Amino acid sequence: MSKLTIALDIMGGDHGPPVILSATLKAIRQHPDFKFILCGQQSVIEPAVADLLPEQRARVTIEHCDDVVDMGDAPAFALRNKKQSSMRRIIELVESGEADACVSAGNTGALLAMAYYLLKTLPGIDRPALVSAMPTASHHKVFLLDLGANVNCTSEILFQYGVMASVLAQEVSGIEKPRVALLNVGEEDIKGNAQVKIADQLFRNASALNYIGYVEGDDIFTDYADVVVTDGFTGNIALKSTEGLAKLVVNEVKRQSQMNLLSRLMARIALPLLKSIYNRVNPDQYNGASLIGLRGIVIKSHGNASADAFYYAIYQAMQEAKMGIPEKIKSKIETVLLEQL
Repeated sequence: MSKLTIALDIMGGDHGPPVILSATLKAIRQHPDFKFILCGQQSVIEPAVADLLPEQRARVTIEHCDDVVDMGDAPAFALRNKKQSSMRRIIELVESGEADACVSAGNTGALLAMAYYLLKTLPGIDRPALVSAMPTASHHKVFLLDLGANVNCTSEILFQYGVMASVLAQEVSGIEKPRVALLNVGEEDIKGNAQVKIADQLFRNASALNYIGYVEGDDIFTDYADVVVTDGFTGNIALKSTEGLAKLVVNEVKRQSQMNLLSRLMARIALPLLKSIYNRVNPDQYNGASLIGLRGIVIKSHGNASADAFYYAIYQAMQEAKMGIPEKIKSKIETVLLEQL
């Protein structure tokens, strides 16, 4: 069986190639069952891979790209004028079948525009969505979407999101019947706007899904649902608020632990517990939002991702490539559509 291949945009992200290359080398060394295509400036990439072992280097291909999509480039500008960029090239490799998945930490809008233009959506899907796994009170993950791909969503699109994310939860988390919920301002039937209410009815009519109704924001992390569906405007705010709160808690614990001799002593005693808690909520390990609904696998990393965080985005791409997520979403959508006829 031939090795699966991951294409990586080495030039994307706020911190540039050094962070991306550090994560890439880790993935190359730890996953001998994968090949990697590194897209970007050859003069930057070559020195970084020079120290790889011969077997490791044999699994790496470098594709030189003259152009770079800047973080400030408008999506339409990048789509028209950055055709030789590393970002566009990784998507082209997925489109041609030379790569099984791709990862970028670059300009989100440009990545969405290029992926949508080049890969197109699966049959029965109107718009792709950004989805990511989040921690819960138990050791399970909850898949939250949309995280910003589409700020305005119709009821039908929200329904499609639920179908797609249920496949992701089923395959990645091994849940036989993922619990799907709609994010709302209350759990009562009378709550919510028109789009949410119509989407709720669409979910209730789909016996192929394990729909459990509405959830409020404070239930996202309680393990009440395996999938939480909302529009990109609300989802992005929920995600960024969560990440900001996690950083606040970590920084406050650090500050309080250094206030005086007693607090430093208590912090030292509690260090194993604090590390365990931090590892559970550390945003780095949840980096890597999947742009599901396309005819290929595209993973978006945070632009300000650390090397550890970008590694998790690469790992997410490898997981989805192994499971053939797009084909399984296509099959699920076909089942649901037949049910509605």
